[in-house]
Amino acid sequence: MAAVIAGAGLLQPEAATGAPAGPHSGPRATAPDAHAVTYPLDCKGAPQTVTATAEGDLDGDGRPETVAAVRCEAGSGTPPHAIYVLTRDKAEGAPPRVVATLLDTARRQTATDLTIRDRTVTASLLGYSGPEVPRCCPDKKQLAKWLWSGGKFRQELTDSGPGSV
Repeated sequence: MAAVIAGAGLLQPEAATGAPAGPHSGPRATAPDAHAVTYPLDCKGAPQTVTATAEGDLDGDGRPETVAAVRCEAGSGTPPHAIYVLTRDKAEGAPPRVVATLLDTARRQTATDLTIRDRTVTASLLGYSGPEVPRCCPDKKQLAKWLWSGGKFRQELTDSGPGSV
């Protein structure tokens, strides 16, 4: 028994390096900076505002993407959001770029609770059941999920009824 205990003391795990284990070992890539991008969003001269971001490896290449909820900055009201996916080319110092639009402002929705988990982007989308609903007070809520599959994002929506926000 003493020999087993002494032998166990000689066997030590390798020192921790902080590098991720697996096929994508090496320096860890950083996610693109959502504030370093000009978005394809026409704000008619008003500034663009990034209201939420989430980071994660959506396509499984070992490099994280950034998902950004962006809207025009308005003095009042609730301007609609667009949701964009950003990536960075492998070249050293390459700037981030928009590679996909998940939500367009034409849908007139506001995005909240933006997350990435298990290669899936999730957001709560607030909207309006009709034109008579004041733009200050969305009355419709959807849970939206986007999953990278087959070279494109596939969207799933779960609706909540009017008046449920």
